[in-house]
Amino acid sequence: MSHLLQQLVTEQAERHTGQVAIVHKQERLTYGELEESSNRLARLLRDAGCRKGDRVCFLIPKTPAAIVTILGILKADCVYVPLDTSSPAPRLEKIIDACEPRFVIAGGPVNSVLDELMAEERRRTAVAIGWMGEGKVEGNNFKTGFSREDLLGYPSAPLECRNTFNDAAHILFTSGSTGVPKGVVITHANVIHFINWAVKYFGAKPSDKISSHPPLHFDLSTFDIYGTLGSGAQLHIVPTDLNLAPHKLAEFIRASELTQWFSVPSVLNFMAKADVVKFNDFPSLERLLWCGEVFPTPPLIHWMRRLPHVKFTNLYGPTEATIASSYYTVPQCPDDERAQIPIGSPCDGEELLVLDAELKPTPPGEIGDLYLSGVGLSPGYWRDIEKTEAAFKQRPGNSVSDGRIYKTGDLAKIGDDGLVYYLGRADTQIKSRGYRIELGEIETALNALNLTEECAIVAINTEGFEGVAICCAFAPLKDCEVAPAKLRTEMSKVLPNYMMPVRWKRFDLLPKNANGKIDRNSLKGQFQQETHNAGLRQNG
Repeated sequence: MSHLLQQLVTEQAERHTGQVAIVHKQERLTYGELEESSNRLARLLRDAGCRKGDRVCFLIPKTPAAIVTILGILKADCVYVPLDTSSPAPRLEKIIDACEPRFVIAGGPVNSVLDELMAEERRRTAVAIGWMGEGKVEGNNFKTGFSREDLLGYPSAPLECRNTFNDAAHILFTSGSTGVPKGVVITHANVIHFINWAVKYFGAKPSDKISSHPPLHFDLSTFDIYGTLGSGAQLHIVPTDLNLAPHKLAEFIRASELTQWFSVPSVLNFMAKADVVKFNDFPSLERLLWCGEVFPTPPLIHWMRRLPHVKFTNLYGPTEATIASSYYTVPQCPDDERAQIPIGSPCDGEELLVLDAELKPTPPGEIGDLYLSGVGLSPGYWRDIEKTEAAFKQRPGNSVSDGRIYKTGDLAKIGDDGLVYYLGRADTQIKSRGYRIELGEIETALNALNLTEECAIVAINTEGFEGVAICCAFAPLKDCEVAPAKLRTEMSKVLPNYMMPVRWKRFDLLPKNANGKIDRNSLKGQFQQETHNAGLRQNG
């Protein structure tokens, strides 16, 4: 059994060297090629001075080159940090400055962003640039320390690894309420424990063809990659240009003859609304999995009625608990569209706890805070002891290390059936299109523009693709006319598109509650009412 993530590909290369491991458009990479290329990259990185525990960022679109880069970084005993290629440079700068990487490895159409990232001399002197794209590239503010062609000068034989089971494998940066993204440290052990359970539970096998839909900076992609490598299957990377084309997504599943599809529910909801799934469609598909947010029951019924041969499983878990902590395979198509789908039972080695304010278990049916414990728990946030201690606590009466519990910020209850049911967020963090977003980070970015007297970011539920609509209420500076288009343009320079408000409302002064604070409930009500009225006009 593998103890390090990079060993998964080595073992498969020994067993199935000529078998295809990764498929992306017309490109195919065998397990042997994946092993050899990542070994060469690891040797190059070590030769360039990388040592055990060094962080290496990568800024590469989801392609076979990105998977090679991930494995090469691990084989160099380093920690990989995915950077979102669609994020603006100011947000990526915060991540780079926080993790202090030895290298940023880039590839694809990222030249302008890379040039902006390297504009400051202090960053240029501290961080080297590697290039895994085609050909060679240079910018005004950077020169590459190596290119893809340089890999051929290094041996392809396996390396001896110095990192261990409990060492960090990667750091995933998520939205932070202060405006600074939080780095969640994930170890080899965290991922291996989940993959071992998942491969066994789902019966993954070398003949499987597994989707890779979520972006690489999103923790769900971890399951796609290592679940594939752990079972010797094929990873089929979904081209990003299909994301907003439900008919093309459906055709991708058919043409690729996928046996497993895993995505956030908003994608499945989007496809259901477009009615692109035929009855008894996708004959090769064996299982459909979702995670990241609630999948409404009506579209689930839509899918299950059309695909009676497929097993449908709901996975639940925040980034801090590594991919998923619980699962629920829906036994049959629900009869009632109002039926609630539970998040289910804990995966092997995991525990779900519904606790009250005194950290005591709540009786069945009573709402409490959802805590997680077990083998998936992250060691904590990168170089942030205060946030780590606030989120990860010792269970009362338990002083040993495996007694750590993590407060998810979610509300839950235990049903009469003994299963756990998710009941929503207890704070201002939301999930939109599967992304975890702190509304405070958006508000911080808006305030920093100095274009508004006051502002507030709230979220309302919607039946649209995003699942949750981010709404901006603002009062412009006195004697200053600021249109939403102007705010959006300026905010897009520091925030990724998925964090952009989609509803806007101008006020002279924002409504206040009895304590003189901005009345966010009132704002949510106003946005909800406007949405309702718009729906009535559309249907009328």
